Amino acid sequence: METLTARMPNPAVIIPEAMKPIRALFGSISGGGVPQATLDLVHLRVSQVNGCSPCVDGGWRKARKAGETDERIFAVAAWREAPYFTEAERAALALAEAVTRLSDRPDPVPDEIWDAAARHYEERGLAALILMIATTNLFNRLNVSTRQPAGARG
Repeated sequence: METLTARMPNPAVIIPEAMKPIRALFGSISGGGVPQATLDLVHLRVSQVNGCSPCVDGGWRKARKAGETDERIFAVAAWREAPYFTEAERAALALAEAVTRLSDRPDPVPDEIWDAAARHYEERGLAALILMIATTNLFNRLNVSTRQPAGARG
């Protein structure tokens, strides 16, 4: 198997002044009232959609360390068909996919997806979900564009 070699270090490592506010943003998300398990699943699913191997690798490890079950970790890519997720988690995962795949449809986040999430999360929770999705997309784009390998730190 070919080993992926990074094109360069992660840009937030090269410009370390960028990492502090990114980490602060990421850290603030937990204050939105969304269960950490849901945020972890959203992070993992967004990273799967974007093909970000370091974030998928780190995401499943973090979720497992936090007590997430293997069934749910393994099934998050097929969350629509898997019986392991609550309706609130399904709404969060649908929102995560829509916000991540903005160019896939004319109405990127249709009312149906937004309304489903809004039934389960108050405004602060929706803000936390959107910030988690956006921040994960930021990390994914930094890692994917520079070909950061899974398991690498930095």
